[in-house]
Amino acid sequence: MISLGVTSAEATYDQIAQHAGMDNKKFEIIVKKIVKIESTTGNYHTINKKSGAYGRYQIMPQTARLYTKKLGIPYGQWKLPANQDRIFKAILKDNIKALKNNGIKITAFTIYGSHQQGAGGFNVIMKNKKLTKHIEINIRNNLPKKLKKTDSSRLAIVWKNYWEKELA
Repeated sequence: MISLGVTSAEATYDQIAQHAGMDNKKFEIIVKKIVKIESTTGNYHTINKKSGAYGRYQIMPQTARLYTKKLGIPYGQWKLPANQDRIFKAILKDNIKALKNNGIKITAFTIYGSHQQGAGGFNVIMKNKKLTKHIEINIRNNLPKKLKKTDSSRLAIVWKNYWEKELA
């Protein structure tokens, strides 16, 4: 079994855990689950050839561009491990804020779901709003093969059920 360990940056999530209303230990477990799902081994250089997501947390380049500006990191340096950690922390903080603002309970599933789908896409899914084509594609791309062909009318609920179970 591969030990994912906790990076020094992940060990400093106290403020974010507090903002989420969780104890540090529970939040650390959630971060480890996200890392295991996103990069399997926790490798900072993992590349998803299909989506273009990169690194330990599978950050999309367009998301990295937004957060490098916000954090004052030169875009060409976003793939450095320390910068991936900084970007991921900022994403977590923003997603938790969005979840709270939308009245969505903070859990492992909601933290991961907003990371995977983006805060806006996740809110659409959770509020049972009409899925855009983009969100529908994202959902299908984040389901196992046997569930990808689910009828559009049931897709959001199938996705929710699958990921809630995975993150329980």
